[in-house]
Amino acid sequence: MKIHAGFRLGLECTQPTPMLLVLNLHPSRRIDLLTEQNLTFDQPIDAWTYTDTFGNSCTRIVAPAGVTTIASDFEVYDTGQPDIVPVDAVQHAIQDLPDNVLQFLLGSRYCDTDRLSDFAWENFSETPLGWARVQAICDFVHNHIAFDYLKADALRTAHGGFTERTGVCRDFAHLAITLCRCMNIPARYCTGYLGDIGVPPVPDPMDFSAWFEVYLGGHWHTVDARHNAPRIGRILMATGRDATDVAISTSFGPTKLVEFSVVTEEVAENAAQAASQAYAVRDFKAPPASA
Repeated sequence: MKIHAGFRLGLECTQPTPMLLVLNLHPSRRIDLLTEQNLTFDQPIDAWTYTDTFGNSCTRIVAPAGVTTIASDFEVYDTGQPDIVPVDAVQHAIQDLPDNVLQFLLGSRYCDTDRLSDFAWENFSETPLGWARVQAICDFVHNHIAFDYLKADALRTAHGGFTERTGVCRDFAHLAITLCRCMNIPARYCTGYLGDIGVPPVPDPMDFSAWFEVYLGGHWHTVDARHNAPRIGRILMATGRDATDVAISTSFGPTKLVEFSVVTEEVAENAAQAASQAYAVRDFKAPPASA
């Protein structure tokens, strides 16, 4: 299937302000691009890219005083298949994990494992190791937090989401990641595009989406505690320890967001195919905790 995606972002600065942008597709998805995916600016700006320590494609700029509009518009190929559910994926002993995976067991800015460790062990220690334990954690988070776009809070940690029981997709991801890490399952934060493809549309404004990945059976696997069901059409932008590492913009000076819009939609020529695949998503049943 073909997906049309992009964004438009307006940032207002009171003075020339250095910024780090994480707005490019993840290198693993660039092979699927059907058109160029570049960042465009509404005024002359020097921009240069670099790869961060997590393997994300990032951009550095110095935004001038005033409003700078950043945009991207592209088409990308997608298999049209729902997320894989690896019911047989096994959990590694910590001593068997690759060195570069260990960091995803540790607490981080938004994933305060020290505040949730006791709760995690009290509630999930009896679940089977591996995917069944991940699913049990997702079931809990999905039912524990109420999605409310108006309750977004950039300062809310996983423990904050746990106690306030409200938030947006990043809060679902942070809490699930934290509980997985508490149970010795490496988990990393993901951000990208996820449109209403193969599911009924929702009235909330389109935004970038957050989900996470767990390391089981020698591979990273996609998990989504907010929707808690396989979805079609994820387009990965970046991964990291939590939202800090993949913020769409990090400004080194006063900055105000004055415009923001995101589009993620299936190109109409493949609508019939998506309709048939939607049944597979709607009919999905999460594996029982004893699976």
